[in-house]
Amino acid sequence: MKALLVLGLLLLSVTVQGKKYESCELARTMKKHGMHNFKGISLATWMCVAKWESGYNTKAINNNRKDQSTDYGIFQINSRYWCNDGKTPKAVNACRVSCNDMMKDDISQAIACAKRVVSDPAGIQAWRAWSKHCQNQDVNQYIKGCGV
Repeated sequence: MKALLVLGLLLLSVTVQGKKYESCELARTMKKHGMHNFKGISLATWMCVAKWESGYNTKAINNNRKDQSTDYGIFQINSRYWCNDGKTPKAVNACRVSCNDMMKDDISQAIACAKRVVSDPAGIQAWRAWSKHCQNQDVNQYIKGCGV
């Protein structure tokens, strides 16, 4: 019985953690989904943004006290503007998706929403991580050795 409890707790912790991509695996996945040079943004820049937003973790969540919104998933898609979490006041849901979809291990919907975000007038500047960690930086380190 004790062994089953320990196994159950281990499985629960894996579920809560989600998928944390290795950098090259994520780079290949994003390239496969057309992120390289989408709207002129390099794959290395997308990788930099994902690294600083979520640490490549699909289950990353950040609560924003100021506006009561939440950022979800590998790209930290915001519930105020881009996805519906059912609890954010005055939410827009411009990507027309559930915020839970932003946290799936299959990141195809998160990528589609990120493409929608970057197509907005703010572009890549919608991500604070970009201006803080990626803008005017050598971002090639994020794809080095990945063969992409």
